[in-house]
Amino acid sequence: MYFHAGQDFVLNTRDVLGVFDLETAGASRRTQAFFQTAESEGAVVDLCAPGTLPRSFILTDFPDETLYLSQLSPAALKKRAEKAEW
Repeated sequence: MYFHAGQDFVLNTRDVLGVFDLETAGASRRTQAFFQTAESEGAVVDLCAPGTLPRSFILTDFPDETLYLSQLSPAALKKRAEKAEW
């Protein structure tokens, strides 16, 4: 099933490895290093509307490991993913 992740972009629920709160997970040194590596490899996709800050990030494994930044909260993304599985 698919769910809306922001900015008219949909993701397949089976490709999602995790949805993380950027405020709490982003404070970790390991997460920051992961972000830097992903960005240098071109694996970061910004789904935020212009002028808005991301609130969460979604890690997927298809076709390659990709990190999506979303302006939606992790709770909103979770509800959308659960609703998509009905």
